[in-house]
Amino acid sequence: MTVEVIIMNIDRDYVLSLAEEILKIPSPSGYTEAITERIKQEADKFSLKHTKSKKGNLVISVPGRTEKRVGLAVHVDTLGAMVRSITSEGTLRFTPIGGPLWASMDGEYCTVRTRDGADYTGTFLSTSPSVHVFKDAASKERNPDNMEVRLDEKVRTKDDTLALGIDVGDYIFFDPKTTITENGFIKSRFLDDKINVASIFGLIKAFKDQGEIPEAGLEIIISTYEEVGHGAADIPTVDEFIAIDMGCVGDDLTCTEYDVSICAKDSTGPYDYSLVTRFKEVARGNGINHAVDIYPFYGSDVSAARRGGHDFKGALIGPGVHASHGMERTHYDGVASTIALLYHYLR
Repeated sequence: MTVEVIIMNIDRDYVLSLAEEILKIPSPSGYTEAITERIKQEADKFSLKHTKSKKGNLVISVPGRTEKRVGLAVHVDTLGAMVRSITSEGTLRFTPIGGPLWASMDGEYCTVRTRDGADYTGTFLSTSPSVHVFKDAASKERNPDNMEVRLDEKVRTKDDTLALGIDVGDYIFFDPKTTITENGFIKSRFLDDKINVASIFGLIKAFKDQGEIPEAGLEIIISTYEEVGHGAADIPTVDEFIAIDMGCVGDDLTCTEYDVSICAKDSTGPYDYSLVTRFKEVARGNGINHAVDIYPFYGSDVSAARRGGHDFKGALIGPGVHASHGMERTHYDGVASTIALLYHYLR
């Protein structure tokens, strides 16, 4: 069976509609209950067993033909922010969750959610937000020390903001701006890594639609703290553990948005030589658009599991994503190539 047939049999509409839905569910690290509940519903549609860890990771089990167990990790936690303090003028100072590219956040709309469940909209802005007022409006560095959230409420003092119920520790969600174009581009914040939740379920549906069962049983870990470093630190016993995460696109890299990226090494060290080689062979043998790259400023759920002391062979693959941690973009071709590579590898 050629890769062209497999790609045609991937349910494109299913993958993209699921991706669009979950990209719009706020889920910064530590605030992932709603999205994991939605993913549990999707697993139930395929009659798959699932459990939830104490810290919130969801583990979905897929039966295989042999005793071999392969772990697949995708993370649903995203970048975000939290209220750090309230200024005397009623604006919000914030602390980051994860590592957003702050230059891309200047002017972005957001929502503040109180502990009582009330939502208030606002905008991330530089503290010198107007060229007509501030000499350093263009030159001031964009970072949490020089930015604040302007609320869309009639607040003039700290007490005005406190009266709304907003307080230190409340989550702030960035507007993801999710857009899927007719020619297959997927533009959104937090493609890292929600796009691969759609990839994983596209893979599950492809096996079901083909009437096939993976050779190895699968333990799919829906990780909830990857962006802060400890997402998949605790995992079930598996022989291989593969992070399905975004591939990097940019300087000194060969991956594009139309490829599946196979990472040979990231900031935590090299991935398993035999698995990287096997993924490369499977991609070549089935005509799948792919690239092998090294990511110097990257860590994955496989890295977290390694630090947790687990014994497995580890790998990292995923669709190429441009402008990571900023205004991200990929293409359906890269997603389909990721699903196809996993399908052929797991058959």
